[in-house]
Amino acid sequence: MSMLGQYIFNGLMLGVIYAMVAVGFTLFFGVLDVIKFSHGDTLMVGAFAGLATSLWVTSLGITSPWVQLIAVVISAVCVTGLLGAVIARFLILPLHKAPPLNTLLATLMLGTVLREAVRLFYPDGSNPKPFPALLPTGAMQFGSFSLRADSVILLVSGIAAIAGVHFLITRTRLGMAIRAVAQDGETARLMGINFEAVVLMTFALGSGLAALAGVMNGLYYSEINFNVGLLLGVIGFAAAILGGLGNIYGAILGGFLFAALQVFGSAALPALFPHIASAYKDVFAFAAVIILMAWKPTGLIAEKSSERV
Repeated sequence: MSMLGQYIFNGLMLGVIYAMVAVGFTLFFGVLDVIKFSHGDTLMVGAFAGLATSLWVTSLGITSPWVQLIAVVISAVCVTGLLGAVIARFLILPLHKAPPLNTLLATLMLGTVLREAVRLFYPDGSNPKPFPALLPTGAMQFGSFSLRADSVILLVSGIAAIAGVHFLITRTRLGMAIRAVAQDGETARLMGINFEAVVLMTFALGSGLAALAGVMNGLYYSEINFNVGLLLGVIGFAAAILGGLGNIYGAILGGFLFAALQVFGSAALPALFPHIASAYKDVFAFAAVIILMAWKPTGLIAEKSSERV
């Protein structure tokens, strides 16, 4: 039972990170019908911005972990939110009327540029970087099951961030403008909505959420590297497709489902096939997603066609 509890908690922890990335893909697709393949690398930039901020704050003689954590989160979200808005303004919007493959290729190449820029210009960027432990390290014991305080804080924070984005989308004037642009951009313009400003805010919001996911990933695994956004981006995109691209609830469901498949694969594969290591969990998860997509091509929560007329 303790092992089962550990697997469930690990799945929830991974699921909330994947869901945060998937929600960004859904927001981008919702407002402009584009796939931003540099999203994972934008996440990586946010994680490195947070790490650089932590080192800078430490160099000032500020040793309080909570002060460092606040500075890390604010800097990562602001830097990555600004980066997302700049990408939208100077790359996505100019290609809005171009064939979708143009935007796909441009963002794919941009992701490579971001990744290689960090690898080449960040000090010793080719090697993994230790991420500072800024959260309490205590643990609560439930029999042989150990529940770490830092993991609980990360899980609650991730759920709160997703809930905050959902509240913003469904209960605020900005969210109403985002939903109006997502439903019909031309009509939204005629109604007086600043189309470009809404797009920039949406890309900043999705990118800032990804930065928070990158910081959480660094705190959870205690390290980051310049390739961290590559796998997280692919998983986030797969989760968004699995749940139903364009549907925020589908993105959340897809993120947790993908994490559940990974955790199940890491536990079941060595037990059923002793010669197969738990490292094949990604292979198992992606194979399962392919089967689910073949069974349900529109995603588990298909977007209503009437909303996109």
